[in-house]
Amino acid sequence: MMRETIGYLGPPGTFTEAALAAMPSAAGCQARPLASVEAVLDAVRDGSTSAGVVPIENSLEGPVTTTLDALANGDAPLQIFEEWALPVRFALLARPGTKLADIRRVSTIPIAAAQCRRWLGAQLPQVGVLAAVSTAGAAAILGGPDPVSYEAAISPAVAAAHYGLEVLADDIGDNPEATTRFVLVRSPAHPPARTGADNTSLVLFMREDHAGALLEILTEFAVRGVNLTRIESRPTRRQLGDYYFSVDCEGHVDDARVGEALTGLRRVCAEVRFLGSYPRHDGKESHVRRGTADADFAAAAGWLERIRSGG
Repeated sequence: MMRETIGYLGPPGTFTEAALAAMPSAAGCQARPLASVEAVLDAVRDGSTSAGVVPIENSLEGPVTTTLDALANGDAPLQIFEEWALPVRFALLARPGTKLADIRRVSTIPIAAAQCRRWLGAQLPQVGVLAAVSTAGAAAILGGPDPVSYEAAISPAVAAAHYGLEVLADDIGDNPEATTRFVLVRSPAHPPARTGADNTSLVLFMREDHAGALLEILTEFAVRGVNLTRIESRPTRRQLGDYYFSVDCEGHVDDARVGEALTGLRRVCAEVRFLGSYPRHDGKESHVRRGTADADFAAAAGWLERIRSGG
């Protein structure tokens, strides 16, 4: 029996690879490193991998906008089936024999540089930071045979063994509680069964920019007791001032309150892209406000049917 192939933001040694290895549904898979978030999602869309794992949110720096935009704007919709939260610990890697005094430039991704800002300011105040596609990617290039324009990389410490580098300093992040959330995506299918501790992700496109447009969207959630855990506005790239909303809310599409909210959103939005209902990584159960449980919606629907039927 062939193993399932799951793509991830590579190269080997990234935090994304570690998140993939920790996900229960990915156990025993064939992990395939890919060069970018877009490449991971495109591989799922074209069927060259059955699933993909990408970062979506950081506890300190907020959303990974590359992932949000790729999920919102791709021609073929994708769906989230699992999430995983991973503590993030950064290290400064360099070629053997390099000392801190030798470093003039460091390469890493912008989010990693932001999370190591205080350490860099204290230890390497004159250093320049060059943007990389991934943390391990910066390490891979530094450990390769070709000349590079930087002397060190901020990366997971495990990448040192992959690319023949040394760890000059470990755990250099400014916040020891830093965590990144990763998601596993597949082609659309029936969501995982609801657990009572679920998350639903959506992309909402407004019909037009007008006064109260956001309020209309929020009202669909509020009147049904659906709690939002994240909302981001992102440009649609169509014209200046045209935005979509990326939303996470508590609950599952099979919950009456969430399903009712989705039908309301479908009426007021130009497009609603369902990105999935899946178990929360923290296992926190949704708070169901009085009057918004499944039984309450069923009772109300029964009452209305009796009125319509003259009963």
